[in-house]
Amino acid sequence: MSISLKRARAIFVKDYKEFSRNYGISIMLLVPILFAFLFRTAGPSFPGAIGFLLNISFVLLTSFAQACLIAEEKERNTLRSLMMTPATTMDVLVGKSTLVFVMSAIVLAIATYILGYEPASIWAFAIAIILSIILYTAVGTICGLFSKTVLEASLAIIPAAMVFSAPPVATILFGDFPIFKMLDYTPSIQLVTLLNIPHTGFTIGDLLKPLLIILIWTVVLTIVSVILYQRRLKDE
Repeated sequence: MSISLKRARAIFVKDYKEFSRNYGISIMLLVPILFAFLFRTAGPSFPGAIGFLLNISFVLLTSFAQACLIAEEKERNTLRSLMMTPATTMDVLVGKSTLVFVMSAIVLAIATYILGYEPASIWAFAIAIILSIILYTAVGTICGLFSKTVLEASLAIIPAAMVFSAPPVATILFGDFPIFKMLDYTPSIQLVTLLNIPHTGFTIGDLLKPLLIILIWTVVLTIVSVILYQRRLKDE
């Protein structure tokens, strides 16, 4: 599929103007930063703070914002109108995802700095964050496509939060049960694994394994979101 940067940029600018007027969604930008200050105050008494902060922020910020942007288009009956324009599927999805990507990257960078986290490998950390933002943007797109209003999109995020944010907690509580060992391959746990790699004594393989699993999740969910986007437009 071809992508027109001019059309994608036009959609990005349109979404930015609408987002800046939506205070209900804009307030979510503060959530990761508030969590960061809270966990920084807790200090060592909250182990794994960076993993919890990032995983919950991906859902509450990245997926939530993307789902609301898609659902808002559907609520106004303008999403289908976009497909009547020369803009292709990729133009629309890239244009609508870019705003969420930029916001998530900036806010999470600020939150990570406030928390004072230093990764074992800054490049592996950056790649994991980029892939995770794309992954959770795809999750938000899927939730938004199955929602008719912004309110429905807000509720649709709840199952996503349980599926993608709960595994690290579930493994701590129920790790002794063999069936929960499957959760080790979820993107949230792989991100935590990467974040917990010590600064010394790690190998390239230690970094590549979680990155590869997160990449697979990202590719699969992105493809699913594109396919569902095209099918939902034909169904309506």
